[in-house]
Amino acid sequence: MSPMLASNGHHPKSAIPGHDHHSKLTVPSHGHHPKSAAPSHGHHPEHNPKSTVTRDSHHPEQHSKSVVSGHGHPPEQNLKSAGHGHHPGQYSKSAVPGHGHHPEQHPKSAVPGHHTEQHHKSAVPGQSHHPEQQRLSHEQFRAALQMVVSPGDPREDLENFIKIGEGSTGIVCIATEKSSNRQVAVKKMDLRKQQRRELLFNEVVIMRDYHHPNIVEMYNSFLVGDELWVVMEFLEGGALTDIVTHARMDEEQIATVCNQCLKALAFLHSQGVIHRDIKSDSILLASDGRVKLSDFGFCAQVSPDLLKRKSLVGTPYWMAPEVISRLPYGPEVDLWSLGIMVIEMVDGEPPFFNEPPLQAMRRIRDMPPPKLKNTHKVSPRLQGFLEKMLLRDPSQRATACELLQHPFLRQAGPPSLLVPLMRSFRHSPC
Repeated sequence: MSPMLASNGHHPKSAIPGHDHHSKLTVPSHGHHPKSAAPSHGHHPEHNPKSTVTRDSHHPEQHSKSVVSGHGHPPEQNLKSAGHGHHPGQYSKSAVPGHGHHPEQHPKSAVPGHHTEQHHKSAVPGQSHHPEQQRLSHEQFRAALQMVVSPGDPREDLENFIKIGEGSTGIVCIATEKSSNRQVAVKKMDLRKQQRRELLFNEVVIMRDYHHPNIVEMYNSFLVGDELWVVMEFLEGGALTDIVTHARMDEEQIATVCNQCLKALAFLHSQGVIHRDIKSDSILLASDGRVKLSDFGFCAQVSPDLLKRKSLVGTPYWMAPEVISRLPYGPEVDLWSLGIMVIEMVDGEPPFFNEPPLQAMRRIRDMPPPKLKNTHKVSPRLQGFLEKMLLRDPSQRATACELLQHPFLRQAGPPSLLVPLMRSFRHSPC
């Protein structure tokens, strides 16, 4: 979810209740762009009707087509049996024991009680799990989360809450801080309604520990009853999704967005953090055109001891082939997803977006890298830049640092170049 939820109408194909735009494969639903109110920070409440997935993005409208939240099922299994139509992407199948569960967790936040997640989730009618066990596991998880958030009640200093987005993990509101009179975005996530509640630690820990001019700033986090509240900067410009679906970007503007995104990724990757859900829904803009990366719920940490991840996490249409194939992967997956986001900026939507998420995933897994529909409209430099990212062999993909030196980015300009693209400055009907 992103702090700016304002309107993402990306791919209205997937507005599934509870997801964001390009919804992550966590797939409880999808909803690419527009009307997928995702609880992100979002400023774009409308989610993509097609599948509001559990995409937490700032932009509800997101493609929330099907956010996969990774779990350990063999890909083929996921691809074949994840269900159609509903939440196709819904991979978040249910953190399977021993499958990337803990991995998703931020290393810094080893959450006691991971196993409890399982009890909690598997209390299926007919299974003999005592309510007491569930209650305890919930309390244990809540106690662990309480250790990484601030004490106190944020409502003492926040007023004038206005809901601006909704997604699978929660809702996003804007509110006013009484002490400073500034507007903030508040992401509220119910602990009891998460597909993989351990991922909530990412929302707090990653944003708390990693600060960069091109990453959304988190001001604070709290437990309010059974909800995690993350208070962050409100980005009035909304999500990039809104721009790619309603406006036409020129190459200077595309280079400007990529330049700022790559700075954020180079920083995260240098810290061993893989974002795993790069897409237009996860990119928010400030009113002056500054670009900020958001939606850290699917992050993973790699370290010298654990250099690769294997969890199936992300949003189907943006996923790298090695993620879908359940091969070990590293930060290179973010560069593939950024390449797909470049296609969004040129063509208005990601490849295979008119296909169900699972079918799209098979195509990504089995076919040569996707190409632009409008190849004739782009310069050889942009085409060359894209080809450095969309390579099936991750070892051949350029790194974020290498891409920052690419000739295409010489066209990047100041953030103000992006201001005319924002909804409030456009003359097209809202």
